[in-house]
Amino acid sequence: MKRHPKFSFQRLVGIISKEFLQMRRDRLTFAMMLGIPLIQLTLFGYAINSDPRHLPAAVLLADQGAQGRTLLYAMKNSTYFDFVREVKTEAEGYNLLARGQVQFVINIPQNFSRDLLRGDRPALLVEADATDPAATGIALGSLPPLFDAALQNDLKGPLASLSSTSGPIDLRVHALYNPEVVTQYNIVPGLMGVILTMTMVMITGLAITRERERGTMENLLSMPTRPSEVLVGKIVPYILVGYIQVSVILIAARFLFHVPMQGSILLLLLVAFVFIVANLAMGITFSTIAKNQLQAVQMAFFVFLPSILLSGFMFPFRGMPHWAQVIGEAFPLTHFLRIVRGILLKGNGLIDVSLQLWQIALFALIVLAIAVKRYRQTLD
Repeated sequence: MKRHPKFSFQRLVGIISKEFLQMRRDRLTFAMMLGIPLIQLTLFGYAINSDPRHLPAAVLLADQGAQGRTLLYAMKNSTYFDFVREVKTEAEGYNLLARGQVQFVINIPQNFSRDLLRGDRPALLVEADATDPAATGIALGSLPPLFDAALQNDLKGPLASLSSTSGPIDLRVHALYNPEVVTQYNIVPGLMGVILTMTMVMITGLAITRERERGTMENLLSMPTRPSEVLVGKIVPYILVGYIQVSVILIAARFLFHVPMQGSILLLLLVAFVFIVANLAMGITFSTIAKNQLQAVQMAFFVFLPSILLSGFMFPFRGMPHWAQVIGEAFPLTHFLRIVRGILLKGNGLIDVSLQLWQIALFALIVLAIAVKRYRQTLD
């Protein structure tokens, strides 16, 4: 009976050296091992913020009195609100909220200061885009004590009696699109984009590398086909898979989570087509770059991680620093989340989502062009 040789440190050192040598040759894997922890440290340490500030707001200022402007300055100094627009009508402010250009609209009515000084408790209306409750909850919660503190300097002497325990202002907050602050209304539509990104990029990322590892790539190369034909042929079947996923998510959202569907489902399916193609094109590009399936999966995860963290799915997008928002704008998931939440919760139409849609389409065209170029290099 053959006995196993005794444990040898020399052989152990040889195996360890071989593993380090193989690791050094696989540069992509080595870069992933260093890059992914660095990305996580950077994003969670600097970009992720659960207390969003400097949220864009619009103001409808129908009163020019000093007290109204005092409240606006107090809101600005709190760092929760950045006034980026002054609207003339309520409809204009509503359109800004519907398109996601502002998070709040502050409505100070006529004779606000006069009624305040007369002790009539004038109403001040704050409309908020509550599709993402985490982005607006803290800012809205800061308003009552903020207003009481801001008016202390004005309500002195003969006006001191106006500072009652109930407050001199009738603050009315309208949380639009999600008045009951149901978390599922925000999460479930966003899951559509996250699931499509994860599965579409992963599936097509393995397409060409699988052919190469199985030895069937030579059959494709010997066929009289153009690179665009091969790429489209690999993408089309997975478009159907993507639509099956979209259908399952929509059915679950409607009947399990009771997500309101205010907009056109047909428009959502049209937008989903562009988004699916963009992710499939990205996966195909990875498959033309990666040398094996493991590298393709690593590259897909390398993109998926910052995409889900910087898109506004898990954390408020506007709570991130400016440089993180710039990076997040480059991912199609960021724009798709705004579109799907806008269609389902706000009832947005094609004009409302066109700004986000063309950015996804542009991303798809650029990535497809890169995929075709890389595939031509594979042919050579």
